[in-house]
Amino acid sequence: MIMDALLDIGRFFINPAFYIALLTAVLLGYFRVKRERKMFRTRIVWGWTEFSGLLKDGAIFILIYSLFFCALGLAVPLEWLVALSLISIIMMVTGVFYLGSFVYLALAAVGLGWLFKRNGWTIDFGIFEYGGHYLDWGWLVPIALIAGAFVIAEGILISKKGASSASPRRESTSRGLMAAVYDVKRLWMIPVLVVVPGSLLDAYAPYWPQFTIGQSSFSFMLVPFILAFQNRSRKTLPIYLFPKIGGLTWKLGIAIIVLALGSFLWEPMAFVALLAGAAGRLAITLFFEIKERQGNHAVTPQSMGVMIVDVLPDSPADKMGLLKGEVIRKVNGLSVSNETELYEAIQVNAAHCRLEVLDHNREVRLRQHVIFRHDHHRLGLIVVN
Repeated sequence: MIMDALLDIGRFFINPAFYIALLTAVLLGYFRVKRERKMFRTRIVWGWTEFSGLLKDGAIFILIYSLFFCALGLAVPLEWLVALSLISIIMMVTGVFYLGSFVYLALAAVGLGWLFKRNGWTIDFGIFEYGGHYLDWGWLVPIALIAGAFVIAEGILISKKGASSASPRRESTSRGLMAAVYDVKRLWMIPVLVVVPGSLLDAYAPYWPQFTIGQSSFSFMLVPFILAFQNRSRKTLPIYLFPKIGGLTWKLGIAIIVLALGSFLWEPMAFVALLAGAAGRLAITLFFEIKERQGNHAVTPQSMGVMIVDVLPDSPADKMGLLKGEVIRKVNGLSVSNETELYEAIQVNAAHCRLEVLDHNREVRLRQHVIFRHDHHRLGLIVVN
């Protein structure tokens, strides 16, 4: 009996979305590094950034959301969780991370379940048969509240982790010059304990722990919730763009929760909250997409000096505190305007490198670093000419 119980428990952790997320995170890093090496002949952002941050970045939400969802008794149907996993897998396999916001996934899972039920479609998963579900205001309320909570998490993750994983890409300007844009494509997984009606689990996991409230039985289930984000920074430097996107996103999450709470006065408000959340998230994406495509590139060749595209981690340039988007105006007292002049000026003083840099506010700051033999070849700067 104990072995059967362990096997039944194990079935709950064999969610294909979990393993596909792990594989997708590895592939994101692999193809990004491959592109960076092709364009800049070096890896810029650490290759395991996407994989290491898959669970670690959102770790704080795992315990908080598990406690809150269970304490508030936010019970969601197993059919919706199955549909959510299917939608998440489709999003990851196709790589369309623009549609990876949780409010999109949650609403799409509701729609998918309704389509299956309405048309009588079924999928046999072996341990149970999925046949969808009709809309029900009772379980739409917890779904909307959970969606709002994860949109808040999404906004915080974008604000804190978006810029750090921005990867540069060369792009031609309208005048034929070579500029730089920054791509971000991230995946996060937040395993959270949720409450599921226990009667749905009896058929294929009779030993799974259950509790009873009134005439209804419920169970706890650990679910890998998936969040994804994709964006391109062109007109604005990543360090300034992604906190703006993230700030509007977590505020949208609060709005979704407020609207969902309105369902206690009018039940359909839960569905309205999901629709409004999806529309709001789409509006945020389109607003910044259109804005970033207008105007000049933030990182483009400058007459006043050499503009930094990126700085390699742990390099001399990194130790000097140089940042992407800054302009190196002078090196060892010599004015520089391109990469060749930059490295020729560095070799003027074989022992010490002094830089005059224009920061993002175009204010001058001085940086210096001891240069060892052949260090000028490994300064760690990616620049545009």
